[in-house]
Amino acid sequence: MTAELVHLAVQSGIATITLDSPGNRNALSTPLRAQLSDALARSAGDDSVRVVILDHTGPVFCAGMDLTEPPDAVTELPGILKGICNHPKPVVAKLSGHARAGGIGLLAAADITVGAQHVTFAFTEVRIGVVPAVISVTVLPRLLRHAAHELFLTGETFDAHRAVAIGLLNSAVPGDQLDAEVDRYAGMLIKGGPQALALTKQLLTGPTPRDFPAMLEISAARFASAEGREGIRARADKRPPPWTHSR
Repeated sequence: MTAELVHLAVQSGIATITLDSPGNRNALSTPLRAQLSDALARSAGDDSVRVVILDHTGPVFCAGMDLTEPPDAVTELPGILKGICNHPKPVVAKLSGHARAGGIGLLAAADITVGAQHVTFAFTEVRIGVVPAVISVTVLPRLLRHAAHELFLTGETFDAHRAVAIGLLNSAVPGDQLDAEVDRYAGMLIKGGPQALALTKQLLTGPTPRDFPAMLEISAARFASAEGREGIRARADKRPPPWTHSR
């Protein structure tokens, strides 16, 4: 019987997906990949979920691919990264532990990334003779270009403060403030209209360039939508819109 390496818990509109394979540093083994994909799909299809938090147990968020498995296992990684990037709910990555290689690809796919100040990062691929090709799809849009060249090519370990400076993390806080910082982001995200958030994620992750007529069509449709009209009424009535009541 396969052990449960990924847990999904839903409470008050927040789905927490927890990587729980600390024995191998939450490496992306075959069972963990399958279970993570399933948790992402289930949370995406659950209308009660408003925000997803990607969490972990142990001192390492994710060490990347499980190097004890055949090299063709990497072919499943794009689907997982797409499952985070294209998730209809905002995804917050929460790091109380270190991230390496493919693990950085996971966190970079999230919408918002929060880490404890003690965590470290490294793109270790070149040091074992491989290339960070798949994760570059999620990582490069976040990183300053000169930093990407330096860190991809050298494999140097860098800290959370550097990660914030180059765009990999949104916020780095003392470890005892990590829960509060994640709650702060979740509290802000849950104030957004569910449909508006999903469409805004599509806007952020969609192809560029964009043209004004297409954007005008999207904007006009949202102003005319039931969710948009209710949000405007709530603002005029000085009351919270109904979608904030689930927390």
